[in-house]
Parts: sequence; structure tokens; C-alpha cells
Amino acid sequence: MSEVSRRGFLVAGGTVAASAALIARGGQAPAQAAAMRRDAEEFDEHSYLAEYTVSFDGAHQAGISTPHQAHLNLVGFDFHAGASREDVQRLLKLWTSDARALCQGETPPGSLEPEMSASPANLTITCGIGPRVFEIIGEKRPGFLDPIPAFELDELEENWGQTDLVLQICGDDPTTVSHATRHMVRSSKTYVSTGWMQQGFLNAHGTSGESPTPRNLFGQLDGSVNPRGVEDFAEQVWIDDGPDWARDSTVMVVRRIRMNLDTWEELDRASRENAVGRRLDDGAPLSGGGEFDDIDLHATDDYGLPVIDRNSHAARAHPPAGHPEQRLLRRSYNYDLPPVPGDQLSNSGLVFICFQKDPHEQFVPIQKRLDERDLLNEWITHIGSAAYWIPPGVGRDRDAYWAQSLLE
Repeated sequence: MSEVSRRGFLVAGGTVAASAALIARGGQAPAQAAAMRRDAEEFDEHSYLAEYTVSFDGAHQAGISTPHQAHLNLVGFDFHAGASREDVQRLLKLWTSDARALCQGETPPGSLEPEMSASPANLTITCGIGPRVFEIIGEKRPGFLDPIPAFELDELEENWGQTDLVLQICGDDPTTVSHATRHMVRSSKTYVSTGWMQQGFLNAHGTSGESPTPRNLFGQLDGSVNPRGVEDFAEQVWIDDGPDWARDSTVMVVRRIRMNLDTWEELDRASRENAVGRRLDDGAPLSGGGEFDDIDLHATDDYGLPVIDRNSHAARAHPPAGHPEQRLLRRSYNYDLPPVPGDQLSNSGLVFICFQKDPHEQFVPIQKRLDERDLLNEWITHIGSAAYWIPPGVGRDRDAYWAQSLLE
């Protein structure tokens, strides 16, 4: 798991109780929970977020196993025509240095706005590399970056498609996230242009209740089956074989999902829970137990009928027998935009982000099942799709940079 400051981990849980539960699931030491309780006694509502940081250095990039922050700017970039391997190297060196400074609350070189970076508020900046970059640098593209296929129900829009690079910028203060985004865009204009930006949000800390799992705009706890410990992350997320440059990396898939809230809100609560396969209040499977208990697809009611609809979202996403590898880390954010004139009233949805070792063994088979018969398909439409290799972290070497093991 990425290292989060004591104060940062307190905020990430929203309350001391929720944070302690999250740490327990992640296998953190009891001493850290005790430290957080001490920090709670020092709580200052006027400054408690300002100094919280997430460690930038480590084996993995921050912003993956990091607990969700409240705000997201996801920015796609494309290299200018004629870009070279040296251009890729220069940009990633520059970005790594600037991102490290911003995430630590320091002023990057060239910035005239030190006040804007003084409150990191759990800022993380995560860099991803698209398939075409391998062509630019003259290296063979790895199989895990083969194109994600279009599914039958997709209505993909070109303006939310694949780009050469992506920055996932997350934090708990929207002004800090905005400034970090602007700085990273401004510092890179010699090499790349901005393709798109997807903005998202989650609950403000302290408002999400006891579960650390965030809610989407359907009211659903989204991510109940996420990996919750070191072993789960090793099995599902971190690449541990293949070329040396890929070790400790992962693959991000981004899907932009439009959600039709107007027709969803016409359903009664029982119909909504039937489509999801889980209770909306606490995320527990309709077969019983708590949010993090396994669903029982064989459970029946007094009439012998399945308790969980076989075409519900939870049932279709569940790994079939013999395929435990079909699991991944979901780290999604909601979006809510002004209505499009003449279109449906809601212009809302999900910036679906997931991390895994290989999308073609994990995301693709899951999404294929969902595309075939997920009951939620009546209220959602996939309108964007992209995939990126997320290089490993930079370790403890302050001169290291993203993707150095590949580029050198």
C-alpha cells in the first residue's frame, strides 16, 4: 500500500473509526491506528487538511492503493508531431520533479505561485503511458496495452478516447487540485497538447458514513469487492513478471459511463437493489451478510427463486468458477455536468477507473459479461475508453523519474 502521512490517513477514512477499519483491512500496524487517535485530539477544523501529504516516493506510484480523495482531474495528453524518445524522456523527468514538489507542498521550479502549492491536502499525481508512446520510443508494445475492444453496447465518442499520456490528479482540496493540474499542463506544452480532461468528485470527508467505499450517483457503494490487503494487491494489481521495466507497475483502464438518472429515479427501491444485486444502504449482498462478505449466487427465497438476480450487476461482475484472476481495483469518480440543451435532464455519470495486471485477463472478460446481460445496461452507456501503462514508483531516489527503467 502507498505510504500516507498519519494525518492523511485519518482524513482518508473520514472518521477515526472508519480509518481504523480501513487500516485493519490493509494490514497496517496497530501503532498507526493509535497515532491517528492521538492526531484526532489535535484536530483543527480550520487547517486539518492543509498539511496532509501522501508519500510520493516508493515502489509504486501514489494514487492507486491510496484511499480515495474527494476530487479528481484526469487529463489526457498527446505528443506533438515528430516527438522523439528524448522528448518523452525530458517530459517525464520534468513531470516527475514537479509532481514530487507539488505533492509535498513545495513550489516547483518555474512557478511564481508558492501560495497555491502550500496546502497539498493529500494531493497525488499518477502518470500513465498510452500505447503510441512505445512506437515513439522505438520499443515493442507490451501485450497488456493491446487495444481494449469495443463492446456491443458501447457508444464511444472520439473526444473521450485514447491519448498518449494521462495524469490522474487527486486531492482533498479542489483549489490545490486545480493548481496542480494547471502547473502540469503549463510545464508540458513544449512536448504535448491536452486531449481531454475528465473531472470527478466523491463524498467530502466525514460525510460518507462508516464504510470507506464511495457512492456513485445511483446511490450504490461502488468498489465493495476491491482488494483490501497486501496479498490482494499483489495478486490483482501489481505486475510481477515479464520484462524488468514492468515490475511493480500496473495498467489503468478508463471508461466514461453516462448514467441516466432521469429513468433510474422512476424505479422503486426494491427494483434498484434487484438491478444492483446489493442493498443500497450498506452495500451488503442481497443474499445476506455485510458489505465485504461474498455474494451467494445459489441462495434462494421461500419459493425457491434466486435471491440475487443472475443478471444483476453484482452477479454478472462476479468471477465465474475457475477464474479467480477476474478481479481488479476500482477507483472511480462521479461527474455531474450542466444538461445538454434539448437532451435528457441529467448529464451525469462515472469516470470509471480501474487498475490491474492485464486488462485482457481481468477487465475485458468482466466487461464482456456485463455488456451481454447486466440489468444496469438499461440506465448506463459507455461513451469513452482508454488504457495506460502506469510505470512503477521512483523508489527513494530523488533523481529517478517515471518510466526510467523503460527509457534507459
